[in-house]
Amino acid sequence: MLYQFSSEEDNFSYHNAAELQKQLAEKVRLNDFYDQDIRIIAGTDVSYSRNGKYSTAVAGIIIMKYGSWEVIEAVYAVKEISFPYIPGLLSFRELPVLLDAYDKMKTKPDIWLVDGAGIAHPRRLGLASHFGVTIDRPTIGVAKSRLTGHHMDLYLEKGSTVPLRDRAEVIGTVLRSRTNVRPLYISPGHLVSLEQASEIVLSCCTRYRLPEPIRAAHNFVTRLKAKILMQ
Repeated sequence: MLYQFSSEEDNFSYHNAAELQKQLAEKVRLNDFYDQDIRIIAGTDVSYSRNGKYSTAVAGIIIMKYGSWEVIEAVYAVKEISFPYIPGLLSFRELPVLLDAYDKMKTKPDIWLVDGAGIAHPRRLGLASHFGVTIDRPTIGVAKSRLTGHHMDLYLEKGSTVPLRDRAEVIGTVLRSRTNVRPLYISPGHLVSLEQASEIVLSCCTRYRLPEPIRAAHNFVTRLKAKILMQ
C-alpha cells in the first residue's frame, strides 16, 4: 500500500522514506474542488498515549453535515505504533491508524479536513496529501503550527490571510480563523486548489480557532484517549 513503511524494516532509512514521499507527491493533484456544493464534510485527528517511539495511537474521524455541523457518523481506531516521531515523516506514523478508522466508515464525505499539513511540507507531502492520494479524495491540510515556509505579518482580524511561501513558491495560506488568536496554516492536500482550501476552512470556522470538523474530531479523540488510558 502507498503508506507502508516500518521503521523496523531492513530497507528503512530517512533517505528511503523521503524518496517515497517525493514519488507520492507527484501523484498530488491541485485543481478546483469538482463540486462546489459541499454537503458532507469530515474531520480527522490523531493522538498518542505517550511520547516516544512506542505508543498507542488513537485516530478519530467525525463526519458532519456541512453548515449545520450535525454529526452523521463518528469512527475511530486504536493501534500500537513503533514508527518514531521524525520531523517531516509524520504521515508514516499517523496514516496507518487513520486508514484503520477510515475502513470503518459507512458515509462518504464530499471533502476532508485533516489535522496536519498538505503540500506545505518540505517534499510537498504532508499527512493531508498522503491521505488524500491514498484514498483519492479531496483533502485539505489544517496545521496549527508551521512546518516549513515563510510569510509576512498577518492582520489580527478574523478572515485575514497571507500567502505561505517556500522561496518563490506559494505552498499554502496563513489564515486568522478568529480575531486575536494564533493563525492556522492551510494547504491543499489533494484535489483542491490553493485558493479554495483557505476559503473552505474559513467557512467551517464558527466561534473557535479550529474549523468545526477538526475541532469535533479533536474532542472525540481526547475523550477516547482518556478512556483508553483508564483501562
